[in-house]
Amino acid sequence: MTRFTRRNVLKGGAGLAAAGTLASNGLIRPAWAQDMSFTPEDGAELRVLRWSRFVQGDEDLFLENVAKFTEATGVPVQVDNESWEDVRPKAAVAANVGSGPDIIFGWYDDPHQYPDKLLDLTDLCDYLGGKYGGWFPAAETYGKRDGKWVGMPWGASGNCLVYRKSWVEEAGFSEFPSDTEGFLEVLRALSANGHPPGFALGNAVGDGNTWTHWALWSHGGRMVDENNQVVLNSPETIAALNYVKSMYETFIPGTISWLDPNNNRAFLSGQIGLTANGISIFYAAKNDEDPAMRELAEDIYHANMPIGPVGMPSELHLFTQAMAFNYTAYPNACKEFLRFIMEWDQYAPWQVAAEGYITHPLMAYDENPIWTADVRNTPYRDTIRNMLYNGYAGSLGYASAASMADYIVVNMFAEAASGAKSPEDAAADAQRRAERYYRV
Repeated sequence: MTRFTRRNVLKGGAGLAAAGTLASNGLIRPAWAQDMSFTPEDGAELRVLRWSRFVQGDEDLFLENVAKFTEATGVPVQVDNESWEDVRPKAAVAANVGSGPDIIFGWYDDPHQYPDKLLDLTDLCDYLGGKYGGWFPAAETYGKRDGKWVGMPWGASGNCLVYRKSWVEEAGFSEFPSDTEGFLEVLRALSANGHPPGFALGNAVGDGNTWTHWALWSHGGRMVDENNQVVLNSPETIAALNYVKSMYETFIPGTISWLDPNNNRAFLSGQIGLTANGISIFYAAKNDEDPAMRELAEDIYHANMPIGPVGMPSELHLFTQAMAFNYTAYPNACKEFLRFIMEWDQYAPWQVAAEGYITHPLMAYDENPIWTADVRNTPYRDTIRNMLYNGYAGSLGYASAASMADYIVVNMFAEAASGAKSPEDAAADAQRRAERYYRV
């Protein structure tokens, strides 16, 4: 295990580019192509709405970058924070009434619900993609509609398996399995040893959505096919539901009602030995003043979601992207703000401060030394690379966003896992719910 220090960050960054400069934050700045910028309108001021932070370093560096932007451009920026669940309805209201924040950092495919209400960000996103090695495929799918960028991908709170290494070893596993069959064996062994797992099955924007979609896709199930025909009620979905039912038999009681904070608390208090979560559990333990918590951090390890019968990564992560609304009086200021926060000098230190809580949508940021400064960080580096998109394998739009917001997949798995419905009935009911949105 490598400790995260300024010295090894510098060492790791030395390989980023043969011709680079040392930025004031201590990170190597590679030699990029010439910058592009947008000139803010006279008297411009911006209001930005984003989701509330889960790790303190995220918010601290974000606000520091906002202050740097104001210093560089003279444009004041008001930043408001909302709970994860409240961002989506507030964005929808702003789009419908034509008034509100100039920029909102929303979830998943939100821009595809009201693309005609958003600024065209094609020039900005083409510039960023060209400069930073291109966008990962799922990020581009989320950001573009009909060949035009309607959202600027910002990143994802990657969802990996979080486990107590010593407890997994006590259960008989020297290495963490990378396939679904071996993974289920780990869950059963942990439960038998009194260290049960626990996964959120409530209507959680992040954790509930991400791991249940992984379960569905890893077994070959999908909500819709390439023609947007609902195909949820399928043998593949039934197989996924039966698999999760077997997982649920090993869970700590109460996960049916868990939201995003619950598994964090259960893990840190020692009630569970494994869950699916962002890096926030590790972050909280290693930065706690309590020596016992820092000792716990030494035992926390991470793994990417297992490969299922489909034979390929099939992950979903809590993806976030910026939407600039076309009612803004300051479109150039919006674009310049978004450009500024995505450039290396701001984005790379922000990732470091959050200790990998946000995975990047631009491929060049694989080279950020945060990902190799500690081996426990590395799985999160690859989450967007491994990601499919909400609404896979159809197209994004109102139906995909509304189906996600209605928690159809999460509820289907919760019902089947808990025994409230048989897997067959849960799949059939979910099919009918999805068909209400995917009207052909």
